[in-house]
Amino acid sequence: MIPPLHEWENFYVIVGSSAAALTGLQFVVIALLSETSALQGSEHEMSAFGTPQVVHFCAVLLIAAISSTPRHSATSLGWSFIISAAIALAYTTWVVMHAIGKAAYKPVFEDWLWHAILPLTAYGSLLVSGIFVFTRPVPALYVVAAAALLLLFVGIHNAWDTAIYISMQKRRTRDE
Repeated sequence: MIPPLHEWENFYVIVGSSAAALTGLQFVVIALLSETSALQGSEHEMSAFGTPQVVHFCAVLLIAAISSTPRHSATSLGWSFIISAAIALAYTTWVVMHAIGKAAYKPVFEDWLWHAILPLTAYGSLLVSGIFVFTRPVPALYVVAAAALLLLFVGIHNAWDTAIYISMQKRRTRDE
């Protein structure tokens, strides 16, 4: 059985291009962050709150690439999603444990929602979709699309949060 991926071409061109562009912008944010002496953060905060955004954007890019690869069978598509999701779930779990144990910044509920709960939900959905693409490819592809969009929005929110944090830290330092 060949999943109906041709119907998703435009969607993944848009989503994949957005993820690639936002990955580049995240590099700019991280470069600006490294030049800001006002911040109290360390390598631990960057590992827990900065690097995962690049990973989420790259995951969206990977989902778009997988979904745009010609001649997928349900088997190759399903296993591509399952393996990608399993690796992403392991990484995100490691990031959450890292944030709990080592970061000087203590996350509030909104941080847990956007940095842990939503990414784990997206990757879990991708894993389940990978399993269901073997038997129910059409609904599974909608869930994959929703997971990709969720990861894109998580990355946008968290990058914006970082930019606001940097600007507020600069303002506090300037006012002191």
